Amino acid sequence: MASTAERERNPARTREAILDAAEQLLADRGYEQTSLNDVGRAAGVSRGTPGYFFGSKEQLYREVLSRCLERVRSAVRSGKERALASQEAPEIVLAGAVGEYFDFIHQNPAFVRLLEREALSGGHQLQHIPPHLNAAQEALGAIVSELSLDAGDEAVARQLLISMIALSWFDVVHGPTVIRGLGVDSTSAAFLEERRQHVVNLVVQGLRGSIAAPDHRSGPREPIPVTGSHIHD
Repeated sequence: MASTAERERNPARTREAILDAAEQLLADRGYEQTSLNDVGRAAGVSRGTPGYFFGSKEQLYREVLSRCLERVRSAVRSGKERALASQEAPEIVLAGAVGEYFDFIHQNPAFVRLLEREALSGGHQLQHIPPHLNAAQEALGAIVSELSLDAGDEAVARQLLISMIALSWFDVVHGPTVIRGLGVDSTSAAFLEERRQHVVNLVVQGLRGSIAAPDHRSGPREPIPVTGSHIHD
């Protein structure tokens, strides 16, 4: 492991180490219970280094949120590229997107806890972070283009996206509460695979029902056949 001096001689590495430590501490403890000194200690740098790089705890917090949201945007872009290149049917594309998002969330639990804490505090910091809006709009646009939806179907895409997020996040947030109360270990491989498949199926069935439903523009549409789950490993 690099010493404090070695870390601080490499500004890029030091910055990332501080952000990594801050993300974990903020997710575990929350904003009020995390100090710049705590972050410096966890990052293996001197106590004053986080302040030197970021100025204040508030600015460090915003940088942590921005970096998390940029990871989401990157995942959305790569998923969109794969989906459009596959030229698969809409429900198969959506199944792959949901499965990938589920995996992303479970590989980044600190991100989930961080945003849950921000939501419970009113989401005030996110209001000042452009990547928050960009990530949400990019994800919505990706759903519309991946599924070849009409412009008037943006409401359908929005509901699918909300369901995908909510269903994927629940067991990360409530593994220690609701799911444990059901006698289930939310971290077990068997449960996660079962949950992943269930989430994929629910969202794909939501697409089927939404697109098949009649609307005021063109009357009833043909339902999209769904033949089970399509989980992309």
